[in-house]
Amino acid sequence: MGVERAHIWMWRYARNLFITDLFIVVGAVFGSQLVWFGGYSGDLALAPTDGTLSVAYTVVSVAIILVWMIALDLFATRDHKIIGTGSTEYKRIADATIRLFGVIAIVVYLLRSELARGYFLTALPVGMVLLLAGRWGWRQWLVNRRREGKYTHRTIVVGERRKTEQVASNIQRDTAAGIQLVGAVTKHGNTGRDLIVGVPILGNFGEIIKVADEAGADTVILTSTDDLGPRELRELGWQLEAHKISMIVAPALTDIAGPRIHTRQVAGLPLVHVDFPVFDGPKLIAKRTFDIIASGLGLIVFSPIFVWVALAVRQDSPGPAFFRQERVGLNGVSFRMVKFRSMTSTAEAELPSLLDVSDGNGVLFKLKDDPRVTRVGRFLRRYSIDELPQLVNVLRGAMSLVGPRPPLAQEVGRYDDWAHRRLLVKPGITGLWQVSGRSDLSWEDSIRLDLYYVENWSLTGDLIILWRTVGTVIHADGAY
Repeated sequence: MGVERAHIWMWRYARNLFITDLFIVVGAVFGSQLVWFGGYSGDLALAPTDGTLSVAYTVVSVAIILVWMIALDLFATRDHKIIGTGSTEYKRIADATIRLFGVIAIVVYLLRSELARGYFLTALPVGMVLLLAGRWGWRQWLVNRRREGKYTHRTIVVGERRKTEQVASNIQRDTAAGIQLVGAVTKHGNTGRDLIVGVPILGNFGEIIKVADEAGADTVILTSTDDLGPRELRELGWQLEAHKISMIVAPALTDIAGPRIHTRQVAGLPLVHVDFPVFDGPKLIAKRTFDIIASGLGLIVFSPIFVWVALAVRQDSPGPAFFRQERVGLNGVSFRMVKFRSMTSTAEAELPSLLDVSDGNGVLFKLKDDPRVTRVGRFLRRYSIDELPQLVNVLRGAMSLVGPRPPLAQEVGRYDDWAHRRLLVKPGITGLWQVSGRSDLSWEDSIRLDLYYVENWSLTGDLIILWRTVGTVIHADGAY
């Protein structure tokens, strides 16, 4: 039942993606043809040296559409394993499109055909941007359906209890992944503790297939294989295959992003290679270059807003327009972070009297109805406008656009050994902590997200976080 249900929604969703892709590709290619040739389709000379062979651009457009759609299929851009979460879906679309047009360019060059450059160069970027936008739109639709419990994979988690609890807990944080945990299987089954983070234990290792069938599961996740030998795993795989149930193996590695993980087969063994985190080299130079350009442009674009906000802050309450505070940055070096003042000028002196009523997470002081916040300051905080002056810190090199939250010295004093790793990169104006809940996060979740960023940062990841920040700021999630 669960398997049939999963196959139906996967087929329907892939069909919708195919139809959308087709409309976009046709629109991009024929739109480019219309822009450059108008009502007349034009002819492409395939052998310009003797002029004996030519073909109408309409035929060329149809051929490009067919090959483009085939490329999207060959690169598995509609594979159910990558939809709904992560950047792989977008990367495959970009990869398929760029490689396709690279091949077309080579073919045109070898044939010495005079393909209209404008027609060719318009269809590529427009089509790729529209494809990415279309997939993003469908992803938002899919995520909303998954929050309602639809379009999900009914899943059983199997393994040693402690590892299963960790895997189940991580999965339940990410509803966009579409994994609905309907049960768990442990070595000894139900021993009185019949729940794993809200997931019922339905049996032991000898009952995996039975439990999956009765629960209507279409997926089984193995969280540990210590108690299952190679022979048992092979037999389990064969049994799951016969029941058309997918098998996923969750390695003990956690908080490591895909680009750092590489697999290869050695004598039939799937070995996982894990790259070390990168804290220097060309990637860091690219990140710093992007920070300089983006922060410089941001200061120019937002300069009128700076003037307006500064005047509003000064008129709303006595004191300076800007607030400067010592924060701890890269490698533990302190710097003065600048923000628009959102509190009264005596806020620091009033802090000790408010510590007992903090709404924070035990380490960070936060108060939803902080009496020190001014009327204008409340608006600035709600939409993170008070953070904009930190573009100056980014331009000067003390901060980055994306990174861990810049901590206070007293917070760093309470770090354990591993938490100090968040100081291996520059703090950011925004980061995973901001797009994942901001002030609503627990201290443990804040540190976990910051460490994940430190270990796995990339320029592509930064761009995704910046994009997600826009939505977070607009909805004012977790801001106070």
